[in-house]
Amino acid sequence: MGNCLSSSSSPRSILRKNSKPLPIETMFKLPSPIPSWPPGEGFASGTIDLGGLQVCQISSFNKVWTTHQGGPGNLGATFYEPSSIPEGFFMLGCYSQPNNSSLFGWVLAAKDLTNYPSGGTLRTPIDYTLIWSSDSCNIKQDGIGYQRHLTAINPWEVSSRARLKSLRSTKSAAFDPILPTWSRLTHGFGDLERRQLRVGSIARPAETGTQAFGVATGTFIAQNSGTAVSISCLKNVSRNLSAMPNLNQVEALVQSYSPWVYFHPDEQYLPSSVSWFFQTGALLYTKGAESTPISIEPTGSNLPQGGSNDGAYWLDVPIDGSAKEKLKKGDLQDAKAYLHIKPIAGATFTDVAIWVFYPFNGPVRAKVEFVNVSLGKIGQHVGDWEHVTLRISNFNGELKSVYFSEHSGGSWINAAELEFQNGNKPVAYA
Repeated sequence: MGNCLSSSSSPRSILRKNSKPLPIETMFKLPSPIPSWPPGEGFASGTIDLGGLQVCQISSFNKVWTTHQGGPGNLGATFYEPSSIPEGFFMLGCYSQPNNSSLFGWVLAAKDLTNYPSGGTLRTPIDYTLIWSSDSCNIKQDGIGYQRHLTAINPWEVSSRARLKSLRSTKSAAFDPILPTWSRLTHGFGDLERRQLRVGSIARPAETGTQAFGVATGTFIAQNSGTAVSISCLKNVSRNLSAMPNLNQVEALVQSYSPWVYFHPDEQYLPSSVSWFFQTGALLYTKGAESTPISIEPTGSNLPQGGSNDGAYWLDVPIDGSAKEKLKKGDLQDAKAYLHIKPIAGATFTDVAIWVFYPFNGPVRAKVEFVNVSLGKIGQHVGDWEHVTLRISNFNGELKSVYFSEHSGGSWINAAELEFQNGNKPVAYA
């Protein structure tokens, strides 16, 4: 069971005339073509086996319905169904996106690999129950949108209407709440109660991290106010990591997508390598012996290992004034990027976390009118790690989004909203 939106031409449809194109009418593409990746086992092969269920990523769509009001910027939203689905695969849902940005999305299609006589991982819906229509909405729209509830039959039965399939619960995991795409206050279908139809893209599996195997489908969900909806996602039940890139492929990904990082011309504290930080005089302090700090070996071999963060040890700058100032400024020529490669979303994506080390982060400054005022030692600390993370599709090796860290948090930005330089390299500002 699930939700879908379909469209129908109608003389009551309100179509736009003499208006400029919406941003979504332009499909986003990376500035340069995706290169051919070095050979490997399953990375960028086009499909991933989740354990009896093979999935592929579809990024080509046919428009189903558009509304031109509501959503971000009151520009409305557009709903699509996937097109060019490979033979033997079935759509799991449709895609929706606000109209205020270029079209950039995907959904998964699935193929049952189990061949169980009593039914595999997919069910075939045979009927739909209409629960909402935009026909009663006084909004600008292309066609009429309908929200239908799917009715599934026994999984071993076959239907000629099986273009859309739904999942059996054995392949699903929980989702976090949806991200809002579009909503509208309207009359409910079949009664006079005014209801809020809320449409959103599914955010992410509820459990995340390298040991979590929930898989996002890229589809949307529509929910009427006053009704509870159980949201599920796919799951890599076999914990198969064969779609992850090998070392040669990781190197090629970094060469293609490594970001340009720009520093402010007035920046006083630049990054360095960790070994430069040690060799330039960083000191290790021990609680109870603060008067006798020790120098750190270039490899860090004499640093305490393991245990918890109990505050018994800490690092600081050299005591000598000239050495202290040298260390604080860092050494951009010696700076290195430290990479952490990890599976995400059930190994359907690869996260490349790019860490940069700063020997020193200076104090916070407050801007009052046109004057910058130093706030002393507030925010000042030694050994500051910053990072950006590239999220790359394991289906084809395409960069999908970038995470920009900011203090204790940060933001994921879709590739369609990024600035690029020298091909597909995103731009970041430190």
